[in-house]
Order: sequence, then structure tokens, then C-alpha cells
Amino acid sequence: MTLELRDIVLSRRDKTILRGVTAAPFQRGEFIALAGPNGAGKSTLLRAISQSLPYRGHAVLDGDDLARLGPLQRSDRVGYMPQNLPSHTDLTVLEGLLVALHAGGRSGLGTAEKMARIEALLDRFSIGYLAERPLSSLSGGQRQTVGLAQSLVRDPGLLLLDEPTAALDLAMQFRILSELRVLAREGRIVVAVLHDLSQAARWADRIVLLQDGRIHSQGQPDAVLTPDILAQVYRICARVERDSMGNLITVVTGPA
Repeated sequence: MTLELRDIVLSRRDKTILRGVTAAPFQRGEFIALAGPNGAGKSTLLRAISQSLPYRGHAVLDGDDLARLGPLQRSDRVGYMPQNLPSHTDLTVLEGLLVALHAGGRSGLGTAEKMARIEALLDRFSIGYLAERPLSSLSGGQRQTVGLAQSLVRDPGLLLLDEPTAALDLAMQFRILSELRVLAREGRIVVAVLHDLSQAARWADRIVLLQDGRIHSQGQPDAVLTPDILAQVYRICARVERDSMGNLITVVTGPA
């Protein structure tokens, strides 16, 4: 499985946000972090790939242009968790997962299979105790975790996550990011918007760094997170070091 982005251009209200994004193919088993300053186009690129915003260019998954797939085909192959999850709803967590399972059309599963898949996700993320709780009653972190489960419920090969660690405490951030790496190793392509560069360096196989709607740099974390590149993209002075466990960390020392 590969995801290819070719010359993605996207404008909204006469403003061009993505300016010809072309990336090296994303491969099955990879966890890719999209990073860059605010307004660089990270969330917009994720929404374009998910087909929730119109664009010019091509997002091609295993040879199929995602824009040409029907809703059911697309929901079977692509899971998307937006940055802002709905909070005003009377649905319970269980009902929300059932709705996600039927996204785009019929799931093709029997009732027992549906419940087994949902229960497996509730168990995987330790949120079984929330099953009968209304989504509107959850904390931000709980909603974020349920949103991840919803994006996975159809077992897609491509998983798109917009700031999956937002509103999570440190322990849950660690758990979710380690889980995303596992999900990739199970044979998926996982693409997530991450703001914390040290977290991106620790967990992602590849970082795609955006600036002003274009890809500035892409590659393994140690190739992308350099003082020179950080100065160009973020306009900061920063040290790039390794901690006592060998993990790459960035330390901002001031403006560039």
C-alpha cells in the first residue's frame, strides 16, 4: 500500500492554502508526522486527502485516485479524525461507534461481528467504561480517544489524524502515540498532524515539514529537524540534541 500526493493545490475564499504539495510516497507500515508552523497547511492537507475539501491534483492510494472513489469505498479504506470533534450530541459512545461503522453506507457485517469489532476497540483503548456515556458528557481527552476508535472502526488501511494528542495528559499522549506506531506496524499508513517536534521525532518514521502551503523538507526526523531548517521554517534558534535514552529533542533558545 502506498499513498502518493501529486501537486495538491487548494484555495478557499480566494486564498491559496496549498501550493502544489507533492510528497515522496507514504508506505504501508509508516507513521508520518505532518509538522510546521500555524497556517502552514497541515490540517488543510489532511482534509484534502480525506476528501472533505475540494482540491486540484491527485491523492492516490494503491493506484486509486481517492477523489474518484465512492463514499463507501473511501470509508472502507480511509479513516479520518478531525481536529475538532463534535461535542453537542445525544449519542452515546457505543452509538457513535455504530454510526462510524456505517459511514458511507452499509458495513457488510452482521450484528455479532459489529459488536465484536466495537468491543475490541473499546478494550484496545480502555474506554469500555464509557460505552453508555453520552459523547457530550466526555472530557476533551476522552472525546479524543473515542474519536480515534471511531476512525478505526471500519479497519481502514490509511489513517488520518489531526492533532490526535490535543487535550490529552502526558500519560495518554504517550499511550496514543505508541498506539499509532503499533497501528502502522500492523500494516497501515498512519498520517498525523503533530505540533510537538520532540514527540514527532520520537514516534514518527518520517516528518513532512510544511511552510506556507508547500513542503519545505521531508525525511527521517534527524534529517528534517536541524537548527538550519528550524530557523528557516519556524524562525527560531534551536538546539537539536539527544536525551539520555537517545531520543531526538529540540530546545528553543530564542527567535531567529
